[in-house]
Amino acid sequence: MIPEQLQIRDLTIWPATVLAPMAGVTDTLFRRVIRGLGDCGLLMTEFTSSEGITRSAKKTLRYLFFQPDEHPITAQLFGASPSVMAEAAKMVEDHGFDAVDINLGCPAKKVVKCGGSGLLRDLELLGDIFCAVRAAVRMPLTIKLRAGWDENSIVAVEVAKLAESVGVEAVAVHPRTRVQGYTGRADWKIIAAVKEAVKIPVIGNGDIQTPQDAARMVTETKCDAVMIGRAAATNPWIFSQMAEFRATGYYSQPTDADRHRLLARYYKEIKLADQPDAVGKMKQFACWFTHGVGNGSELRRSVHEARTPSEVLDAVELFFERQLALRKDPDAVQCNQEPAENADEHAPLEAAG
Repeated sequence: MIPEQLQIRDLTIWPATVLAPMAGVTDTLFRRVIRGLGDCGLLMTEFTSSEGITRSAKKTLRYLFFQPDEHPITAQLFGASPSVMAEAAKMVEDHGFDAVDINLGCPAKKVVKCGGSGLLRDLELLGDIFCAVRAAVRMPLTIKLRAGWDENSIVAVEVAKLAESVGVEAVAVHPRTRVQGYTGRADWKIIAAVKEAVKIPVIGNGDIQTPQDAARMVTETKCDAVMIGRAAATNPWIFSQMAEFRATGYYSQPTDADRHRLLARYYKEIKLADQPDAVGKMKQFACWFTHGVGNGSELRRSVHEARTPSEVLDAVELFFERQLALRKDPDAVQCNQEPAENADEHAPLEAAG
């Protein structure tokens, strides 16, 4: 069963569940949605460029904004310069984060050139980065890695042992290679091998869609915690469902009213934040979240036809009003609805690795 808590030195994470860092997703607004639904033990920022932090680039620093109710929270950094990574980690510590994490998992081409999973091909440089960052900060230091670059270079165990030897205090393992990206199946045996090889906590990540998946991962790998990425964007209730499953052996599903409240509240927060990418973020979230909504293709279509945040909110309200009316009187509404079979389903969510 899913562990009740995770201890990383003096940082207590309860329950032992972690929101994975996801580019373009895990900003402060989304993290607070997850925290508000309960039972996510640790939040993580979007993966953030160490070069951008040390240059005080406005856009990069925006990724590090968080609210007091987001504690405990980890800042995840990527980069390939030991000195720059160390400087950025110190800035993160001074900013008030509870821990700092080094990204060794992102498979994106523009990232692997300067960090991410690309570092898994240069363990000497990786060791220098670990040592530099460890010397720069007092806070807990963790890493998130992939299995390796490709199937011929599975280095997760070697990297985890190297990290442990220089003072890294926990490791999250996504057991796909960089070449795999998000295709194929995650090989949980690699998580088990890392857990057997090190004494520091091991966090399992990959192919968890339901509470049963999380419990099975813990049983099969003996990992100390589970990390949820893409499933949290399609089902933000998954953390509370895991807590319910741990306590009772079953879990409830959100109602249409629950989904309406969450979607409307989240979209209102995005609108109030007045960010330049507000409409794009709303449309992006609609692609994932609405797959759990009855007749969700119609909602996705109406959201994608909107041009302003207000139009998106109006589309959401109109959709759920129609759904409610349909439940009350199916014959009165169905004839007025257009078929939604050709709605754009869009590409699946990409996580930070």
